Amino acid sequence: MSFSIGSSSAGMGPRSVLEHFGANQREGEMFNREVVRRMLQYLSPYRLKMSFALFLTLIESGLTLLTPFLLKEAIDRYILPGDFPGLVRISIIIAVTFVALYFVSSAQRYLVSWVGQRMLATLRSDLFRHLQRLQQGYHDRNIVGVTVSRVINDVAEINELFSQGIITLIGDLLVLIGIIVVMLTMSPRLALLTFIVIPLMLFATWLFSKQAKKAFRETRSKVAAVVGDLAEDLSGMRVIQAFAQEKASHERFDKVNVENRNAYINAMSLSFVFLPSIEFLGMLATGIVLWFGGRFVISEEVTLGVMVAFLSYVTRFFNPIQELSRMYTTLQSAMAGGEQVLKLLDTPIVVADDPDAIELEEVIGKIEFEHVTFRYREDTPVVLDNISLRIPARKMVAIVGPTGAGKTTIANLVARFYDVSDGGVLLDEIDLRMIKQRSLRQFVRIVSQDPFLFSRTIEENIRYGKPDASEEEVIEAARMANAHGFISALPDGYQTRIQEGGVNLSVGQRQLLTIARAILTDPRVLILDEATANIDTVTEVLIQQALDRLLYERTSIVIAHRLSTVRKADWIYVLDQGKIREQGTHAELLAQKGLYFDLHERQFIGE
Repeated sequence: MSFSIGSSSAGMGPRSVLEHFGANQREGEMFNREVVRRMLQYLSPYRLKMSFALFLTLIESGLTLLTPFLLKEAIDRYILPGDFPGLVRISIIIAVTFVALYFVSSAQRYLVSWVGQRMLATLRSDLFRHLQRLQQGYHDRNIVGVTVSRVINDVAEINELFSQGIITLIGDLLVLIGIIVVMLTMSPRLALLTFIVIPLMLFATWLFSKQAKKAFRETRSKVAAVVGDLAEDLSGMRVIQAFAQEKASHERFDKVNVENRNAYINAMSLSFVFLPSIEFLGMLATGIVLWFGGRFVISEEVTLGVMVAFLSYVTRFFNPIQELSRMYTTLQSAMAGGEQVLKLLDTPIVVADDPDAIELEEVIGKIEFEHVTFRYREDTPVVLDNISLRIPARKMVAIVGPTGAGKTTIANLVARFYDVSDGGVLLDEIDLRMIKQRSLRQFVRIVSQDPFLFSRTIEENIRYGKPDASEEEVIEAARMANAHGFISALPDGYQTRIQEGGVNLSVGQRQLLTIARAILTDPRVLILDEATANIDTVTEVLIQQALDRLLYERTSIVIAHRLSTVRKADWIYVLDQGKIREQGTHAELLAQKGLYFDLHERQFIGE
């Protein structure tokens, strides 16, 4: 399923992002030099091909200018004098000219498309690579569809301008200049009369550009809103149907859809008024040529061939102008899309590898939090407040507490999805910020309460963390995770393709597969973040058995609301409002009759 959407930048407010472009590169400019400069860098690897395409454009422009002149020569030198052999010769030349124009145009368009598709792929690849490097908080705060819109729709608009648009612009300008020069050479007087319409054309272009700048940026914003709303509603369709909110959801989608429609109609209506205006001016110029040119032919001031050539040149004169007007709309859309793409590319990578970061060769598994303070953003409350804790190697430590206490944040910090605001998190006495992220995550695995599986086969999902694993290793991991039984019962076994969102499997089965995936990678540090939440009792027994195998001889952090799952822990930390309120074994904490005791009693009464 593909979406297109637009999003706000994470880790960096809109104002700071725009400041990156400089005072003269504000969002909303008709021509953003920073966008042009950055996008031209993607064309630089194809300089030779673009140069050859430009060379073909020069030839194409020359041939376009040549054909009316040949018609003039055919009329004045061969048709009117009755020179049949000469007419045959020039007819052959005209035919060859048209054939050459066909092949040159085809070759030029092929080259431009070839370059454009490669530029498109490279830019999208860079965006995707950057998205992978952004901290988890960016993806948590931004609608998926909006981000996809940047990668798909906005990049396509940029490609339209910077590959095909540049060549088209140069070709049209060459034809315009060439036509003006040729017409002035043939008959300066008739040419000047024809050019009377040019001030009117410039005035119409000025009016159009004044309104189009805002209109085309509005369309980029609205289409992103449509796809964002669509993506969110499709992802939450089960909830929409469960609460019978189809009508309300449809009304909300209709609202953003109508806004997008109105923005697009507003933008296009400008073009629909402007383009007919240019066509009218073209017809006016044709009328001028017929009226004055006809009179000049009658008075023998110009030849019939010159007037016919002028009619042909007038038609060709306004075709490039119409193309240039279309190019203007493309420019507006590309500038709007380019600004959004650069915002995404320039979103800072908050969690980055230190230049001196090391590769881990072996991990014992000792974890320490030293006076850690953390907040997700500067404008949000503190989540962890100056906490210190120790997790010995190959021991099981549980983190419990009420909702919002900061338990999952601890898991995120150990996996280094975020960096601490103050203090440090150490693995084997090495600050995580001094370890390369890829190296760290080869030894640290998370099994969360929301098991995510890709739309691939079961075998591919289990093998995801270890692509070179053998079939025997995959099956053994599934056996240890208590997943082999249900997999074998499926018609296609391990080759069963998981549907999007894993809807063809139960939550418990998806969780067993994520456990198998973790077992296969043999992590030294394992984080279980509510891994048995929302699981039925029978499946919970299977998962607990699998987890017992997975936890053996590993450093493990178990985050749970169900205190029954943490009784076996070697040590338990009780968090509340970002602070460690209690710590000890299960029996010790019960004996203290504090917060842990209260949580335990409430669950016991509920059970």
